[in-house]
Amino acid sequence: MSLRPKRTFAALVLTAALASAVTPAATAAPSPLPAQLVKKTDAGAINRHLVALQRIADSHAGNRAASTDGHAASAEYIAGKLADAGYSVTRQEFPFVYTEKLAEKLTVGGADVPITVMTYSASTPAGGITAPLAVVPVDATPGCEVSDYTGVTGKIVLVSRGACPFAQKQAAAADAGALGAIIYNNEAGPLNGTLGDPAASRIPTGGISQADGQALAGRNGATVTLDLREFREQRTSYNVIAETKTGRKDNVVMAGAHLDSVPAGPGINDNGTGSAALLEIALQLGSKPKVENAVRFAWWSAEEYGLVGSTYYVDSLTFEQQLDIALYLNFDMIGSPNAAYFAYDGDNSDGVGAGPGPYGSAQIERTLTGYLNDRGVPTEGTDFDGRSDYGEFIAVGIPSGGLFTGAEDAKTPEQAAKWGGQAGVAYDPCYHQACDNLGNVDRVALDRNADTIAWALGTFALSTESVNGVAPGKPAVKPHRHPAAKAARSAVA
Repeated sequence: MSLRPKRTFAALVLTAALASAVTPAATAAPSPLPAQLVKKTDAGAINRHLVALQRIADSHAGNRAASTDGHAASAEYIAGKLADAGYSVTRQEFPFVYTEKLAEKLTVGGADVPITVMTYSASTPAGGITAPLAVVPVDATPGCEVSDYTGVTGKIVLVSRGACPFAQKQAAAADAGALGAIIYNNEAGPLNGTLGDPAASRIPTGGISQADGQALAGRNGATVTLDLREFREQRTSYNVIAETKTGRKDNVVMAGAHLDSVPAGPGINDNGTGSAALLEIALQLGSKPKVENAVRFAWWSAEEYGLVGSTYYVDSLTFEQQLDIALYLNFDMIGSPNAAYFAYDGDNSDGVGAGPGPYGSAQIERTLTGYLNDRGVPTEGTDFDGRSDYGEFIAVGIPSGGLFTGAEDAKTPEQAAKWGGQAGVAYDPCYHQACDNLGNVDRVALDRNADTIAWALGTFALSTESVNGVAPGKPAVKPHRHPAAKAARSAVA
């Protein structure tokens, strides 16, 4: 036992007084906001929003596609709820090219092969085009350069997915003289894709599954008929944006989900799940929460046409306005029926695809995965592959992250052992189809992911110091102005 010197009564009193003076600051409890927001985010309330989106689709031609009455009704449902909760709501209109599929058929040797026309593909004549099949060899960058296509003039090429955008593959094939392009998946499952921009389209282009592509790879020179046609029209749609009235406006925490479906169906998993979860979290957070940083919510439109709405939004901001966004969280398909638990790979620890996100993205990933992992839900990374609305935020350097439960790719046996579900079956077998309805949702996965979103938003609303170094309570830094500029303003005041 150690011996301590005796202290006088006065010294003891002084020590106690000092201790009581510093105790509150030294032992101040962390804000309960994240845990409270999780507790208030109710799975039943989120499901009620999904029911609303289903009924809206049912009464509007079976879908909620951008620029349709179904989308407008969905957007006004969300905007109305937010306005009633006290949020200031903005509707941001933008132009885009609307498309609908008219024909999707591939015939080889008299047998039909399932194919999906890529959005913004050039169309064939009615009845299609018939030509020999030219198989492009697979290398590190399959079909990405014109030199990959030899002897393809007047033929329809078969090329593997990977290494470069679909638009680049079909453009290179067109430059080499090909009449059409069939791109097959480089992993299990069918291939749904977009060329990203109507101006990019050169030749009719469609996607097929890996299994069908590998089968066709042995039929070089076979006669094929390709019939791919889509309707196009210039239209407008709009994003719905809402922000808390409290919190600093120069360090905004932003979260978004696309609200539009494809024309083929109601889009309840894709992306009713992300939209409904964000709506309920916004309602439970309230328009005037006690937060350090303002929280901005967005429901994007025309995501299914190449991330049009979110890209328009980011590009409409000045550089200073972009700097005001501390981070962006994206939630697109968070209740897939054969669910995986993916978080965007902010630190590129998987070493797959596009590389890491902007600085801070790794910290976002750790916040999301940490919450799930601590509750016994293992996670995997998923690449920033450009398929959802984080794309333009990353392009301008805004730290980004989010959750995803999988689309058309197949669940592996290892993933089925880890998460349950069916191996060899798509995470969402109804991806971009009419059957993406209320029966196409894993509500356990949706509830877990909604809780994770609530935790992350509550956490970052209090502090983004781990992401961008901005500590709570620090004053905003005003833009520096050159003295000459100040003198010039004085002269004209």
